Formats: sequence, structure tokens, C-alpha cells
Amino acid sequence: IRIGGDPVLRTPCDPVREITDSTRRLVADLVDTVDDEGRAGVAANQIGVSVRAFSWNLPDLEQPLGCILNPVIVELSDELQDGDEGCLSVPGEGFPTGRADYARCGGMDGAGQEIEREGEGIIARLRQHEVGHLDGALYIDGLERSVRKQALRAIRETL
Repeated sequence: IRIGGDPVLRTPCDPVREITDSTRRLVADLVDTVDDEGRAGVAANQIGVSVRAFSWNLPDLEQPLGCILNPVIVELSDELQDGDEGCLSVPGEGFPTGRADYARCGGMDGAGQEIEREGEGIIARLRQHEVGHLDGALYIDGLERSVRKQALRAIRETL
């Protein structure tokens, strides 16, 4: 897992243009990487691959383990949720992060079929967080200034 200062985390990812053997290996790798205790989501750039894809591991979903390619947030609610958010690229830390309480995300599955996934609460938080990664952002970018300083200090200490 790439940590906060790695340039791949700050570079917007390239879209998947076609489903190839390489794409299928990436999907398998993302699902394998997220299928670990305490991991809710992993973006491709967190494993060093600058491609628009992320995987999730949320046991309460109908499809608890999966991957989406070329994800785009297509709808967010005006209603917000508060709570601490963590990130594998900012290990061991969690900071208060406001997010929309509902999110709908479009993209395609590993076979290239168009899909949409929606949800509230942690599901919405995860989708917004992972799409942010693919856009070259870390969740700490949106933190209040004093809290962001704490987060940046934590990243420096892990490097």
C-alpha cells in the first residue's frame, strides 16, 4: 500500500479503455488486497497502478466484495454525515470528515458491463473516498486546517 507522500496518490488515474488480461489481473489484485480484516476499500493507485478502479469489502452489502472500473460519482445527497474516516495510505489515523450521506456511483464491472452502485452511510463514504483517490486526492485534503496539520504530521512520521 502506497503511503501519503507517494506521487502516484496525487496523480489523477487513467481510465480503463478496454478489458484485457492486464485489467482482469488488476481486478483480481484489488479484490485480493481489500479482502483483509479492517479493509473497506482500496483504489488502484494505492497499490501503485494509476488506473481508475477500486475494490470494496463491505460485508453488509448484497455483493460484499467487488470492484468497479472507471467509477464516477453521479449523485450525492445534500444530507451530510459526520464521523471519523481512515485510510490505508494514512495508516493508523482517523480524522473527522464530512461526506454526503448518500452516493450513487456509475462505472463498469470487470467484464466491461455498465453498472451503478448506490448506498448510504459507510457505503456512500467509501465510494466518495475511493473516487477521490482516483482523482488524485487524499481525504485529508478536505480536513479543517488544524486537523489537516495533524494528519500531515502523521504521514511524515510513517515515511
